[in-house]
Formats: sequence, C-alpha cells, structure tokens
Amino acid sequence: MNTNTQSVDRKVLSKIYGHKRGWVFTPSHFMDLGSRDAVASALKRYKQNGLIRQLARGLYDYPVRHPRLGELAPSVDAVAQALAGREAIRIQPSGAYAANRLGLSTQVPMKVVYLTDGISRTVAVGNQEIVLKRTSPKNMATAGRISGLVIQALRYLGKEHVDQKIVDALDSRLDRAACDQLMQDIRYAPAWIADVIRDLSERKGTEQ
Repeated sequence: MNTNTQSVDRKVLSKIYGHKRGWVFTPSHFMDLGSRDAVASALKRYKQNGLIRQLARGLYDYPVRHPRLGELAPSVDAVAQALAGREAIRIQPSGAYAANRLGLSTQVPMKVVYLTDGISRTVAVGNQEIVLKRTSPKNMATAGRISGLVIQALRYLGKEHVDQKIVDALDSRLDRAACDQLMQDIRYAPAWIADVIRDLSERKGTEQ
C-alpha cells in the first residue's frame, strides 16, 4: 500500500469515526478525500474487516451494535437521506410512513415510499423496501418541512378517515411554529386538507 493510498484510508476512516454509529453513506460522501478508486478500495477494506456494512450496491452504513441483538438495521430515513445526498435530489415521506412519523398510524410499512424530484427507483435493504417515487413539483414544494409530512399523511388517511380524533392527535403533536408553517404552505394542500390546517391554526391561536 503506497503512501497516498494510506492517506486516503486514514481520511476515510476518520470521516467514518467522525459520524455516530447509524450513519448511512455512499462513496460520494468521500469524493473530497481522494480518487474514486482510492475511496472504493478503502471502503472495501473496511467492509472486509467488519467496521462498515454494505447495505446495497454503493450504499453502506456504520452499524449500530446492540450487546445482545448484534448489528441493528439502519433507519429508513438515514438510508433515504444518503440516497438523496448521492443523487442531489429532494425527498418527502409519504403514504403510511408519513402517517406513522406523525403518530397517526401504528403501521410500520415494509415498503416505505418517498416522493422525489429525481428518478423513480426502489432500493432493498434487508427486508425493507425504500421506494423513491417521482412526483409533481407541487407535491415537492413542501419537501423537508412539517407541512409536507402533514399533507402527505392526511392524503394517505383520506378525507373520510380524518375525524376529530386524528385532528386532536395532530393538535397535540404540532406546536405554534409548525402550524404557522402549515398556514404558509396551505396553498399546496387540497381544499379539505386546507380546512384541517385552518382548524389546527385556530386552535393554536386560541391557546395563547
């Protein structure tokens, strides 16, 4: 191993250690440290010695280790964020996963769907499928904000299933700042969801 290769290896190792266990990454996270081949060689070595784990092609993690359960599965969000970072795209949780994130559903789907402004693709990590689904610019307008999560969760539940119990659950989950953000983004919501947003905002207004 030449001096330059050793240097890249050390830099890659330092960056891995610099993140907490549970970090999910791709080779592109290390492109500032050396050539593509040098980074690939370093990751291959650290995979072989058990420091990191390969989750899928071009996707790795620095796994969390439980004293009894061994290496734990990476978080879905960490995987999705790593993919988004590699491809320079935006993502937005949707469907059952969005509802679960807000505590509106106890269902943890085996297929987690994120809306994206990038290309559609599916990545399997263990027994979990992460689906990136290309969607319209309007659906991505609120990506990464609480309003995006609320709108997608309510879309999934459907108008007929969003009752007072669901609104009360959202009310307890969202603070004034979140409701302010919802009101700023209300134009991106269907009319019936806009009504829910106004209700939530009025509730917060009367609490002050």
